[in-house]
Amino acid sequence: MNKLLLGRYLNGNSLIHRMDPRSKLMMSFYFICIIFLANNYITYAILLLLALCGIVLSKIKISFFFKGIIPLIWLILFTVALQVFFTPGGHVIWSYGPLTLSKAGIVNGVYVFFRFVLIIVMSTLLTLTTAPLEIADAVEALIKPLRYLKVPVHEIALMLSIALRFVPTLMDETVKIMNAQKSRGVNFGEGSIISRIKAVIPILIPLFVSAFNRAEDLAVAMEARGYRGGDGRTKFRVMKWHLRDTGLIITFIIITILLLIFRNY
Repeated sequence: MNKLLLGRYLNGNSLIHRMDPRSKLMMSFYFICIIFLANNYITYAILLLLALCGIVLSKIKISFFFKGIIPLIWLILFTVALQVFFTPGGHVIWSYGPLTLSKAGIVNGVYVFFRFVLIIVMSTLLTLTTAPLEIADAVEALIKPLRYLKVPVHEIALMLSIALRFVPTLMDETVKIMNAQKSRGVNFGEGSIISRIKAVIPILIPLFVSAFNRAEDLAVAMEARGYRGGDGRTKFRVMKWHLRDTGLIITFIIITILLLIFRNY
């Protein structure tokens, strides 16, 4: 669990690091949308190539990067299994009761696997190359027009920033609590499902207590520093749009056109 990279930031000076956080945030969400245009091996190969280019340009080792996906692999495999054994259609290879293994199910399962991996890779790439405060500033800038509808834009961005910052902290805290429980003889990997669920309870209670204590300390620290909301506050980090950000958008437009062309092959 402590290997989970989602929510962590790695300081660097790569091309991806220097991009405007607004362009990276918009294109990350856009990538999640256009990934559903892929429906064959050519379109998925295009998206995989795009993700690999992003990793290379970020100067983050691919081996280190994919090790961070391991904690989520069971969720991915569970979803793939549902697609493989419950997708009707095509040549039936094996069948037993409600379970059916067909050619269409295998193909659909492979596509779902790559879809999950691509979404996790691009989301993790965003957080690895963009500081939490930069993401919060980008969100605030992008939803700023909602202020005219009385939407608390600054508060939403602040909550997002705190949540992203506390994801790795809570993960590390969970590992410490699990190690403390293991030293007392608790085994999380053996026994029935009921016994494993009962073993998780001693983790959740101290984790919630720790989270509330950290939230209280953060609130006291913000109040001591005179935080009174976003009205009248200036920005220490000023975001600037560069040619590389425009190039990123053009690249995604080209990728979208290629997906639309090759999805019919």
